[in-house]
Amino acid sequence: MPQGQPPGPAGSAQAPDAPIDGLRWTHRFAGLGERFHTRLPSTPLPDPHWVAISDSAAAALGWPADWWRHQQSLAAFSGGTPWRGMQPLASVYSGHQFGVWAGQLGDGRAILLGEVDTPSGPMEIQLKGSGLTPYSRMGDGRAVLRSSIREFLCSEAMFHLGIPTTRALAISGSALPVRRETVETAAVVTRLSPSFIRFGHFEHFCHHDQHAELRQLADFVIRHHYPECLDAPQPYVALLEAVTRRTARLLADWQAVGFAHGVMNTDNMSILGLTIDYGPFGFLDAFDPGFICNHSDTQGRYAYARQPNVALWNLHALAQALLPLVGEGEEASDLLLEALEPYRTEFPAALEARMRAKLGLATEQPADRELIDGLLKLMAADRVDFTIAFRRLADFGSAAGADNAAVRDLFLDRAGFDAWAGRYQARLQAEDSLDAERAVRMKRVNPKFVLRNHLAEVAIRQAGQGDFSEVQRLLKVLERPYDEQPEHSADAGFPPDWAQHIEVSCSS
Repeated sequence: MPQGQPPGPAGSAQAPDAPIDGLRWTHRFAGLGERFHTRLPSTPLPDPHWVAISDSAAAALGWPADWWRHQQSLAAFSGGTPWRGMQPLASVYSGHQFGVWAGQLGDGRAILLGEVDTPSGPMEIQLKGSGLTPYSRMGDGRAVLRSSIREFLCSEAMFHLGIPTTRALAISGSALPVRRETVETAAVVTRLSPSFIRFGHFEHFCHHDQHAELRQLADFVIRHHYPECLDAPQPYVALLEAVTRRTARLLADWQAVGFAHGVMNTDNMSILGLTIDYGPFGFLDAFDPGFICNHSDTQGRYAYARQPNVALWNLHALAQALLPLVGEGEEASDLLLEALEPYRTEFPAALEARMRAKLGLATEQPADRELIDGLLKLMAADRVDFTIAFRRLADFGSAAGADNAAVRDLFLDRAGFDAWAGRYQARLQAEDSLDAERAVRMKRVNPKFVLRNHLAEVAIRQAGQGDFSEVQRLLKVLERPYDEQPEHSADAGFPPDWAQHIEVSCSS
C-alpha cells in the first residue's frame, strides 16, 4: 500500500469536500449540548502516512475502495484538515477504574468527527490519538503505533468472529516521538461505532447531580438505540434490562472464544453491549481461567474467569447512575435490581449454548454442562491450548475405537481425556450425530485463527521498521477466522516460547 501524501495546511480556510459522493454528516450526539462535550479541532500528525486500511470496514460504510488514496483523506484521518461537514468534539464522562471511583474522565485522546449514514444505519467516526483535549488529565492525547495496531487488528478480528464490537477503518502514522515506557512513534486509529456512549457517561451526570442532563442522555439513548423501551411502563428500567441482556450475551461471546479484555472499567463499557477500547487485551493460549492479560492489573481484578462477574458489577454501577430517573426509596431500587436479574440467567444460558455449539451438540441435554465443565477442567489442568483444542475437536470421531490422536495428544492426562472422550462419544451417538456434518458446524463456531499476542507482536515489530505489510496480511487472515487457509497455517500454530514473555499494560 502506498505511503500517501502529507495533508494540506491544517489552518485552511475552506474545508475540502469528502472524496465520497453523497456523504452526509449528522451530529446527533453534538446536539445534546455543551455539558456533554467540548468542541475542538484535532491535532494533526506531522508528515503522516497510512499504516493500514480495512477494506471491509470501508465497505460497511458504503465507501469506495479507493477512498483513502485521496490527499484530503489522509489529512482528515491523521488529525489534520477535516472534511466539510465534520464537527470535531471530545465527550466528557466519569467512571470506576479497577473498582474505585475515578471522577471525571472523558475523551482524553479521542475526537468524534460526527456521524454518517451507512447501509446498516448511522455510524459515528472517531479519531483515537488525535491530540490533547480538556479531558486528557496527565496524558499527552496521543496513541502509539504499537497500541494502534493492536486495536485496529483486534477490532476487525472480533467483528469477523461475529462478536459485537466497535470497528477500525484505518491507521495513520507519523515519526512524531511519543513517550510511554520507552520512546515510540505516534499513530491515529479511525474507529467506528453506532455510538461511543459508555456506562461512564451516565455515571458522570449522576455523580454531579445533573439530573436533567442524565435524563436527556437516557432519552437520547432510548430514542436512537433502544426504541423498544419507549412504551415500557418504566422506560429507564427497561433500558437497564436491555443493556443487561446485551452485556450478558457479549460476555458469553468473550468467554466462548477465550478473549480477555484486560481493563473492564465502567468507562470502557459500551451502552450498546459492544466490545470497546482495546488496550491490554489477550486471547487465551494455554487455557488458564486465572489468565491476566493486563500487566497493570496486579490484583487480577480483570482475569479471564472474573470477567462475567465484573460485568455484572459494572451493570450495578449503571443501575445506581439511573436511580435518580426512576425515583427514590426502596421501590425504585428494587425495580432496577430486578432489571439486573436477567444477567444471572441470560449469561450462563448464552455461554452454555455457545459451548454446546463448540462441541457440535445439536440438542440440549441436562448433563451437557457437566460434559463441558469436565473438558475445561482437563484443559486447565494440562494448560491445553484453547483455540487449537476446540478446532481439533471438530474432527473428533464419534465411533468406538476412532483415532482421535490429534486432540488426545494435547493432553498430558491421557486417561482423563479418554474417560471424557468416552462420555462425549456416547453423547454424540445418542443424538445420532454424523461426524462430517458436525465437523462443518463446529468449524463455523471454533475459529482456527485468533489475534494471539505473538502474531500482533511480529506485525508491530515490522511496522516499527517502516514495513506495514504484515499488519495488512494479518488483517486479511483474521477476516476469515473460520476458514482453513492452509497457506497461513503457521498463524494457527502453537505460540512460540518467547510469546510467554510478552507483557501488555494499560499503555498498550
